[in-house]
Amino acid sequence: MKSVALSAQSRTEARRKGARKVRSLGRIPAVIYGRHNPPQNLEVDSKAFELLVHQAHTEIILVDLTIAGDSKPSRLAIVQDVQHHPLSQAPLHIDFHEVKADEKVTIEVPVEATGIADGVKNGGGTLEHVRFRVKVRCLPADLPEQIVVDVSHLKVGETLHIGEIKAPSGVELLGDAKIPVFAVAAPVTEEAAAAAPGAEGDAKQPEMIKEKKEDGAAAPAAGDKKPAADKKK
Repeated sequence: MKSVALSAQSRTEARRKGARKVRSLGRIPAVIYGRHNPPQNLEVDSKAFELLVHQAHTEIILVDLTIAGDSKPSRLAIVQDVQHHPLSQAPLHIDFHEVKADEKVTIEVPVEATGIADGVKNGGGTLEHVRFRVKVRCLPADLPEQIVVDVSHLKVGETLHIGEIKAPSGVELLGDAKIPVFAVAAPVTEEAAAAAPGAEGDAKQPEMIKEKKEDGAAAPAAGDKKPAADKKK
């Protein structure tokens, strides 16, 4: 992943009242943390950040962060987490995870399907997206925006697991290899529909438990100095 430039400035206003004041000025409260430096409160221009996300088509972004008055010319960081307003979806707070170019990072990235599953095309089945993110480990420059998986070979009743996904060059997939990511469910027959919960007979059918899709990114790796305060604005 190629880094992009973003400017920020130190933030002295903290807590809820301070965060509201920062937002009223068209800026987003933020914090930068990592293993090598103490956490620092920042603020970022709202329009500049939203444009950056729009151009990247994702919120997992590698930035060269220039902080006004900072002793370093720039700091390499990953946009680790973005909190959104529940209604407007406007960014409310940003977590920047400072990294080093020569040190591997661990983060969850989105996983998406490509192709039409054979079981959907020829068997009338339904593609189930069971897991929406997978954990990867790599150098910042190798960080993928997303993992794209070809599901065209999946037949009805088949499942694709983490261990079957081919990782991009320089990227290591983490987690239990047996965790399902995609599956093709069999088409529902008239008999099965009649026996569904709520229908006459109230026969119970097995249910696939799917991961909840969330907008937030993964928590920082163990040992990172993420502040407990100044998170809920």
